[in-house]
Order: sequence, then C-alpha cells, then structure tokens
Amino acid sequence: MPAQDTSQIKEKIVSFIKRTGPSLPVHIAKEAGLSILFASAFLSEILSEKIIKTSNMRIGSSALYFVPGQERMLERFAHHLKSKEKEAFNLLKEKGTLKDSEQEPAIRVAIREIKDFAIPFRKSGSEDLEWRFFNVPEKEREILPEFPKIQEEPQGESQQQKRGEAPQKILKVQEELPREVQSKQNQELGIFDNSIENPKVQKVRKPKKKNSQKENNFFMKVKESLVKKSIELSDILVFNKNEIILRVQERGNEKILVAYNKRRISEGDIIKASKRAEEFDNLPYIILNTGTPLKRTGDLLKAIKNLSSIEEIE
Repeated sequence: MPAQDTSQIKEKIVSFIKRTGPSLPVHIAKEAGLSILFASAFLSEILSEKIIKTSNMRIGSSALYFVPGQERMLERFAHHLKSKEKEAFNLLKEKGTLKDSEQEPAIRVAIREIKDFAIPFRKSGSEDLEWRFFNVPEKEREILPEFPKIQEEPQGESQQQKRGEAPQKILKVQEELPREVQSKQNQELGIFDNSIENPKVQKVRKPKKKNSQKENNFFMKVKESLVKKSIELSDILVFNKNEIILRVQERGNEKILVAYNKRRISEGDIIKASKRAEEFDNLPYIILNTGTPLKRTGDLLKAIKNLSSIEEIE
C-alpha cells in the first residue's frame, strides 16, 4: 500500500467512528480493509493525536473507540458489564445520584469500576463523597479529578477502642486530594491523575505538532520492507514514531524485528535491540533502520563476525 494512502486510511477510520459511534477494533479493521494488527497500530496513532478516545469498559478484551461527544452512546453497551457492576449501573441510573457512604460495600466497589458512567463529586461545603450518573446535568458541586479508591485499613485509635471494643477493619474511601493542579489525563482510562488544591489559573501549554506524515512513511516503509524480504508479520509489540518492534516469521523461524526511525544506528542501538529481544522470549532479532550503520559500528560488526569467544587470562 503506498505511503501516501495512510492519511486517507486514518480519515476513513475516524469517519467510520463518527458515523457509527463507539466501535470495536475488529469492526474498524473490516471497514478500513486492514488486518486487526495494522488497524490497532493506526488506532494507537490516532489516539495519541487525541482525535479519538477509548472506553474504560471492555467488550471481551477490547476497548471501544469513539470521538469526543459520543460518551453517551457508551450506554448502549452497558449490558456487557459484569453482574455487580450492572447492578451499580442500574441503581445509579435510576437514582441519578448516590451518596457513597449509604451504599453496601459491594456496590461501593462496583461503582468505582464503571468509570465511563459514574462521576464522583462533592457538594459545595460538604465532605461527603457522592456519585452522579454520567448524563445527569452538573450543578454547583466540586467534581473530583481523581477516581476515589476503596481500601481496607485498621481503624487504629478509634471510638471503638475508647469504648473498650476490639478494633475492626473498615472500608475507607481515599478522598485526599493531591497538592498540585495538573491537567494531564490518562489516555487509556480517561482519568485525571491529580486534583485541585489551589484554583489558580495556569498557562495552557500548546501541544507540539507531530509530523504525522513522517510517522506514516516510517510505518509503511517497514511494512513494505517486510514484503520485499518475504518476512511474515505475527504481532505488533511496540509502535511509536521512533521505534517499531514486531514479532515475525523468517523462513519458518520466529524472530523479533526492531526498526529504528533513524539513518545511523550505533552500538548503543544494537545493545538496546538485544535487550528488547530478551524481553520478548529471548528470540533472535533483526534490526531495520532508514540508513546505514555508523562506520565504526560497521567495522565492529565485521570484526566480530567470525569471533568465536573472548576469554579471560587466568
């Protein structure tokens, strides 16, 4: 496939999601005429550009991909939730809002798993944690940037001990807010990592522009090189603008292929590729790059070609 077609493929994927709503990779791959592996690679790139988002909910082992503004459409997949999560979903949908402390422990745990539908908040002037169904309109309340967790902790010096009762383990909601204001968001889960302590106006950093065409060319060059060398792709292990790592089959032998998006590779790049191969079942590895090795690197490879071993003088 010509490299210039990659932007059209991305446009086709985004157009399909806009038209059909939240979609699974298998359906996107079929629409784009790609294998599931290459469709996943394209989705990863579009996701990094923040054009699309992913659900926290999983259908089987896959997330749903959707464009901003389609969050409400996720409700049509709520029947895929697990039993207790579905119970929490139905309860929250029916009531609109729930006070966390009034729910049974199983519901308190389940409601934290349905991040696509449950939004934590506190009413103004209150310390009580509450939950809002995702399509219930917001009112004057503080939205919590961090999804509260539940953990078991010993009660310690408590009212029970003062009364002479044995201490018990209680469920404690971690509601402490971090100290600094940050706006970075987890791409996979869509959850804020930090919350607001001092509501100061921050300077908005402009995202760096990505040379998507250059990334597309690199991806397609690797793909075309595999075809020319009769190497069969088995799996995509790492995919980004600087490095692609694949599991491949060459003449019936399974190998790891490390592709660098750079014209000159050094000894350090070879060592890094070796360590990468060790991470993935310690398989033999192949290195691809867009140019030739540095002269000293080429000389080293020639020098060790027939090297049997390096022994220590005893």
